[in-house]
Amino acid sequence: MIYVIDHKDSFTHNVVHQLSLFDDVECDNFSDIDKSKLNQASTIVFSPGPGSPKNYPLTSKIYKQFKGKKRILGVCLGFQQILFSEGAEIIQQNKIYHGFQSEILVNKSSKLFNAGSKFKVGRYHSLKLKEPFEAKNFDITMRCVISGVAMSFENNIDKIYGFQFHPESFLTLNGKLLIKKILSA
Repeated sequence: MIYVIDHKDSFTHNVVHQLSLFDDVECDNFSDIDKSKLNQASTIVFSPGPGSPKNYPLTSKIYKQFKGKKRILGVCLGFQQILFSEGAEIIQQNKIYHGFQSEILVNKSSKLFNAGSKFKVGRYHSLKLKEPFEAKNFDITMRCVISGVAMSFENNIDKIYGFQFHPESFLTLNGKLLIKKILSA
């Protein structure tokens, strides 16, 4: 079972729908976590949402509790939330990307996707990872072709993954494949 923690985002149920193609999915608000479902889940997903990761201390607490114990995936705010919990600084971008399609490039540090592969993805974010960033077992694996901004990370040791973009968006080509690779890792 996949447990989605909803940060009150309009895209969350699109994420739930996409994930339900692969497994049973339960979804609860970040402020109303069902501990029984959370404990039963094989995968925890941190949804997109408004604001900054610092606004969601309960999500950071859940991340730290289950890191290395369950597969964890973060989408958009969820991506930022995981990195923030690892000590990263999340900052305002110069350009805001809401409903914007970008081309991203997979780099050689990816174990799940072929280096040199390119994907067109839907972006809906005004914040980004401040680099350089280092955390044990974390690799930035995809970047925007134009700006070089981090778009994905992998931690294959602890089974923690994140996408700054929205794999469920109609602007993301092959989003279903991206999710399938994460869930089968």
